[in-house]
Amino acid sequence: MDTVKDFWMLNNGVRIPCVGFGTWQTPDGETAVQAVKSALEAGYVHIDTAAAYDNEASVGRGIREAGVKREDLFVTSKLWNANRGYDKTMAAFEKTMKDLGLEYLDLYLIHWPAVANQFENWQELNLSTWRAFEQLYKDGRIRAIGLSNFMPHHMEPLMAEAKIRPMVNQIEFHPGQMQRETVEYCRQHDILVEAWSPLGTGRMLTNPTLQSIAGKYEKSVAQLCIRWCLQNEVLPLPKSVTPSRIRENAQVFDFKISRDDMEQINKMGYIGGSGLVPDEIDF
Repeated sequence: MDTVKDFWMLNNGVRIPCVGFGTWQTPDGETAVQAVKSALEAGYVHIDTAAAYDNEASVGRGIREAGVKREDLFVTSKLWNANRGYDKTMAAFEKTMKDLGLEYLDLYLIHWPAVANQFENWQELNLSTWRAFEQLYKDGRIRAIGLSNFMPHHMEPLMAEAKIRPMVNQIEFHPGQMQRETVEYCRQHDILVEAWSPLGTGRMLTNPTLQSIAGKYEKSVAQLCIRWCLQNEVLPLPKSVTPSRIRENAQVFDFKISRDDMEQINKMGYIGGSGLVPDEIDF
């Protein structure tokens, strides 16, 4: 990997750029528009949003105003929890496409799994949602389909019935929270892992260990965390609304973290994160 435009190959042969630009918690309106434009100007070609972020229309506007050819971009969105099930999924997808102003998506994800603590029929609910994803994929509306925040015990029932295997699982992944069991399961099934919150929603940035290691490479902690994801073969989705930081987060290809430093980071205990656990969410 030499630039943010380099790619991994998904299990269906679609190329996905190796670093994405995240828009979680990016305010709707001009802030989101300018953030997306700054990202595209900085060289990103992979944009990640979701219906739940309430900024799809602004993300779409930013894409249009940047003037980048659609075929040169990789755009991801996600289905929100209230819209699980075949018919609701189909309707929600159409709204996402209208809000984004796009004719197709490169990747569509189930944002969170339906889980047993909320639904007796959680397996059926996940599967009926996935059936809609499969249909949209077959219809050519989406180039790749996948999951988000699914753990192995959520994936196994779906994988047993799915006609099309998920191509991606996007999970919280950063130093101190590697979700090794989920990552290993995905690798065994050729599902690419993406990292949301690769900077731990900023909590990594003041950690003394990470600051010390980053200093050795004359890089920021943010750059270290993004590079660390890449070297763990996980696709990072850093986010910022500050143009200088957006550019900085893309400048992670001129250094390599040593094996010893990778091991030190990999062994770190929990140092912060969202605290969101799929089996315990109430939304």
